[in-house]
Amino acid sequence: MLTDYLTEGLEKAGVTLDEYRELCLRLLNYGVLCRDESQIEQQLYDRYLRVAEWVDDYLSVVGVRVFHDRRFAYLRLYPPGSRMPGVEEASEEAFAGGLRARLRQDEVALLLVLRQQYDKALREGQLDDGGYVTESIESLGIALRNQLGRMLPERLTDRKRVFERLRRLRLIQYRQEDDLDTGEAGLRIHPMITAFVTDEALIALEDALPAEAPPEEDDVS
Repeated sequence: MLTDYLTEGLEKAGVTLDEYRELCLRLLNYGVLCRDESQIEQQLYDRYLRVAEWVDDYLSVVGVRVFHDRRFAYLRLYPPGSRMPGVEEASEEAFAGGLRARLRQDEVALLLVLRQQYDKALREGQLDDGGYVTESIESLGIALRNQLGRMLPERLTDRKRVFERLRRLRLIQYRQEDDLDTGEAGLRIHPMITAFVTDEALIALEDALPAEAPPEEDDVS
């Protein structure tokens, strides 16, 4: 039977069938796995390395592909019909299932600015050893206003909702939710932002931006 064949292969890798199921369910539920996010995700990521072929084969049956970035140690699932980094053409199959991130407008706007800020830090060599970029809430708010003419949500509950959504996608990290009300508080932008927000989206943003205005003089009165 197929299960027996699978179990035999997993045993050679030192992984039980229950551990394999846990890994697959985690990937399907979250759509992303980042090794440095938590101890649990570290264990699951390391487990994937041992049974990657079995996981990839299982998900490919329903057309789901696994994008594995070994440099920054993360996995992201791509549903049928989506374009995966490094793959020129996407499948023609239509898909609108749960693996696609359904984002609100304020979340999309912040994502675009996060990608833009990441690229800026990359050009300036301001990445840390893990490839992350650290930005303050205040600087993101300024960039959001200057680039898109939008503001961060004023209500703390709305602001938490936006940032928590992006944290669940493993695109940002921050310590305490209460820090989101402080302009000086910082968050870390994960390098996977470059794969999540495509170059095409960034170009569309830049094309839609108004011409750069001259800098305002400081008010010293």
